[in-house]
Parts: sequence; C-alpha cells; structure tokens
Amino acid sequence: MSELPFRDLQLDAHGKLQLTDLNGTVHAGVTPVRAHPISAPDEGLSLVGSHGHELAWVERLSALPDGPRELLEAELAAREFHPTLLRLISVNTFGTPSTWRIETDRGEVDFVLKSEEDIRRLDEGRLLITSTHGLQLNVPDRWALDKASKKLLERFL
Repeated sequence: MSELPFRDLQLDAHGKLQLTDLNGTVHAGVTPVRAHPISAPDEGLSLVGSHGHELAWVERLSALPDGPRELLEAELAAREFHPTLLRLISVNTFGTPSTWRIETDRGEVDFVLKSEEDIRRLDEGRLLITSTHGLQLNVPDRWALDKASKKLLERFL
C-alpha cells in the first residue's frame, strides 16, 4: 500500500469531511471529486477544499486503508446520487418552468424543470435532467421509455 496523500481524514462535528494535510493543517468542508466517474471510478480522486483548490490527490481509491476509503465512498455516494427516471406520469405545462411528476427507481417524485437547457443529451440516448433544486435524474435510454413518457419528454427536447 502506498503512502497516504494526507495525514488524517474524518467527519467534523457537523458531518462534513475534514482533512489534515501532510503539513498538519486542518481543512474543513472537503469535497471528493472523481476525475473519471464513469470510465474509471476507482482511479483519480481529488480532495477539494471549500475554496475550490485541490488539497490532496488519491491515485486509487481502493488502495486507501478501510477508514478513509469508507468515508470517501459514503461521501461520493451521497454526492453522486442520481435516481433513474423510469416513467413520466404528468407535466403541468409544456413551457418552462414546469412541474413534472415522475416515477424513479426510488419512488414517485415531483420536481420543477427550470428550462430546456436543464436536460443534457448524452451519448447513446442517455439524458441527465437537473431539477431547480439540483437533483440530477438519470435517463439511461430515452428510447426505451414507454410511449406516453417519450411523448411528454419530446416536447422539451
């Protein structure tokens, strides 16, 4: 196992990541950011401070000791929470902003779509839809949705 790129990593009293760097300086409000979240989720992880500067670089998440690795995995899971949209139930208007009622792999939810630009087209029919509150919904294949969902969605694409 290689040497750690930091002295310590723990949760502070507010449940936020706190990193002690190799010089002994304590940094609160640290955010883990994967370099390649889809193609290489275990490789390249930046630990970014509250001012947006990289504090430490982790070559391979799986190479960390259990404690820091588990803390980072939990933070990443919360940060990368993207429910999968299974079906559009209703849309209150075909202009924006509009309120959508959808079914996800986590249950039914209502959210507000601020503008059409909040629907990102990715490769192979994938979509990433961002609500006004920052919730990102994953659509793995828009062509695989049921007919009614596709019809509602096409009004916004």
